[in-house]
Amino acid sequence: MINYIVRRLLFAVLVLLGTSLVAFAVIQLPPGDFATAYRMRLINQSGMGIAEAEAAAELYRERYGLNDPILIQYYNWIKGIVTEGSFGYSMAYGRDVGELIAERMPRTLILALLSHAISSLVGISVGIFIAPRQYSLSDNLAALFAFIFTSTPRFWIALIIIYLLVFTFGQQHVSSFHSPIFVFQTWFDGLRFNWLKLADFVKHIWPVIVIAGLGGVARNMRVMRGNLLDVLNAQYVTTARSKGLTEFVVMVKHAVPNALHPILMYQGTVLPYMMAGELEGAIILGIPTLAPMFYESLLNQDIYISGSFLLIYGVLLVAGNFIADLLLGVLDPRIRYE
Repeated sequence: MINYIVRRLLFAVLVLLGTSLVAFAVIQLPPGDFATAYRMRLINQSGMGIAEAEAAAELYRERYGLNDPILIQYYNWIKGIVTEGSFGYSMAYGRDVGELIAERMPRTLILALLSHAISSLVGISVGIFIAPRQYSLSDNLAALFAFIFTSTPRFWIALIIIYLLVFTFGQQHVSSFHSPIFVFQTWFDGLRFNWLKLADFVKHIWPVIVIAGLGGVARNMRVMRGNLLDVLNAQYVTTARSKGLTEFVVMVKHAVPNALHPILMYQGTVLPYMMAGELEGAIILGIPTLAPMFYESLLNQDIYISGSFLLIYGVLLVAGNFIADLLLGVLDPRIRYE
């Protein structure tokens, strides 16, 4: 087991290095750089002449190493992460990228984990319910739901939710995490918890959770249904029934645990998937998570924010698959890590 963990960690380092290199190269494919946008702002907003703006942009490139070859920039970035824990300098925000990520990462993970928990619990539960009722009305309705919400663009769902909240229910504030009246209130007043602030917080974040989780509910439901149908037709399940076990015992003790294997493996990729869903919802709704910052960094070509965000995606994906493999060994005693 220890040897397996060590091997996986070594491979994870190689995978992350390859992922970071590809991501860093891809975000630099568009023509221009942050200094190009800086030059345009000097011309359009400051009224500076073209030659002066170009000279200022060139000084900017020299100061931040934007004229260096891509491999040199990548090496300096990775070296800063490994030796100093620095993810680079954000030219748009004028701050260390690590500080910006540290501010927004907890909020992003909270939303992604809530979306993941809801999509898993609801999707798996519905899949278990409809599998023994194959081709029934509930099965057909669940299939219709799955097809609709798997294929519906998340940004369109976000726009519909905004319209309903503002024009139908009259909600005045749909962006940020809190309404203005609760922004400067603390969570605790002495020993008393601020339940009104919590209610306002939930009122602002539930659309993002729904947007990110709907596709996960549909996928978990369909995967669980298909797996459970295969298991229910297996010979050992027929044998369990022939011994006089109740259908509830057959489902809980024999069928469901074995049908969970593919679902558990899928959990290794689900957190980045939920973050992608949160990204679209947060951008449309104006929720200050990593998503709007990543979107703005792509527009501004702020390479260190973009690269760090994609690197985080890679870390979550690798870590998720690693944890899923370990949990699969706990769930299925036939699996041995030798």
